[in-house]
Formats: sequence, structure tokens, C-alpha cells
Amino acid sequence: MIASDLDGTLLRNDGTLSPRTLRALRTAEDAGTEIVIVTARPPRFVDRLAEAAGLVGTAVCSNGALVYDIAARTVVSSRVLPLTTARRVATALAAAVPEVGFALETGNQVLYEPAYRLRMSEDVGAELPVPTLADLWLTEAPVTKLLVWSDRLDADTLLAAARPGAGDEVQLTHSGGRGLLEISAPGVTKAGTLEMLCAARGIDATEVIAFGDMPNDLTVLTWAGTGYAMANAHPAVLAAVAAHTATNEEDGVADVIERLFAGQVRPAAAV
Repeated sequence: MIASDLDGTLLRNDGTLSPRTLRALRTAEDAGTEIVIVTARPPRFVDRLAEAAGLVGTAVCSNGALVYDIAARTVVSSRVLPLTTARRVATALAAAVPEVGFALETGNQVLYEPAYRLRMSEDVGAELPVPTLADLWLTEAPVTKLLVWSDRLDADTLLAAARPGAGDEVQLTHSGGRGLLEISAPGVTKAGTLEMLCAARGIDATEVIAFGDMPNDLTVLTWAGTGYAMANAHPAVLAAVAAHTATNEEDGVADVIERLFAGQVRPAAAV
């Protein structure tokens, strides 16, 4: 299995999948290797990418909260964040880190309160404002992530500031978004969900090659038998992962796959 993050990893900076990378993925699939997308993105983003690039197969979305069948456009399994937990954690974080805004990701929509002023072009049509923070907790939709945004703190600083207030009730991480913290149900990680997926398929961790660039990818990169950090990766990822490849702009994932299927790449421990 090849497990790859999307933004900053498989995709170029303009959000596209290069022809070279697409050819490399097809080569791996033709050789019997399963390609699994492992991303912080929701299914709706994967749908748009699938339409543009013809991707099929399985995606682990929302940092592990959802397993998604790309071709069928169906959520196969989910691990949601209880709304009561999201509210308790948001209350604690608002006290610990003033002037932050909150939003709820449901997989289909982003519900946001007035202080959450982050707008993403790819979410146009999926964003739903609510009048007050209190109204955010009235949703009946299943919540995959609580999003916390600050216009004055970078993601690393925000994560460090939020961790004491969140306690062990949730899983905190970030994927590099400016001042954006992503919070899932406790124990929900990309690696945890990928491990369950592999177990169902009879695939051992040693048979998995993973690619990523941000802190939310670290669980996968360190769990997989071979993990590659992109050259453009977050400093913490570059420091923690021994094997590196070229940047996403230089088709680093394709570079490894091409050499792998030419018999030129050995496991990371031997590189």
C-alpha cells in the first residue's frame, strides 16, 4: 500500500496533481499496489480532486475521522467528535487563548461563528454561518472536527497554547494552515484509522509506504514501514522522519514511486 497526504505532498502548490505523479500512481496500481489518500481534507474536497484526476479507491479523510469510498462517494466508517465534548473544549480554549474563533467540520459543511473569519476558496458553497457561538452547539450534524482559528498566532503557537486546556478529551493537531488548529475525537489519528484499514485488508505496516509534510502526518510516517517526509515539510517532520524525498513541486512522491518500481528503492532504514 502507498498512503499519501494531499496538500504539500501529492498535490502541487496550485492544488493540482501533476501528469508525472498521476502516471506514477497508475504504475503502482497496475503492479497491484493500493493507493490510499490520507488527508485532513473532507470528502467534498476529495470528490473535486477525483473528478479532475480520475482518482478512485479509498481515502482516510478529516485526519482519520472518516473512511471514504471515492468511487461510490460514500462514507464507509466514521469516528465523530461528540458535540458536548467539542463545546467543553471550546470553552476551555476560549479562556486559555483569547480572541480565537470556532467552526465545526461535518464532512459536508463548515459551520462557523462570527469570530471564525478564516475563509477558504475551496469551501465556497459549503460554509454556513451561525449568528453566535452558542448557535454553533445546536447543530444536529455529526461533527468530524472542531476548528480553532487565530488571526494573530501561527499554528504551532496555537497548538502549544491550546494543549493544556484541551486535556485528554480530544486529539489536537494541525496541517499547516495559518493559525488553524484541528481537533478530533480522542484517539482519532491518520495512522490509527489507516492501521484499521490495513488490518481489514491483511496488510502489515511493513508493507506500507507513506508520504507527508505536516505534523498531522507524523503518526502515519512513523507507523508505516517506510515513511518519507517531503523536502518542503514542517521542520518537526523533517527532524522526526529519516527518509526524505523532493518537494511536492518537484513531484517527490512520483520520484520515489518511479524508483521503487524500477527496483531502485530500499526501505527507509536502509536508505
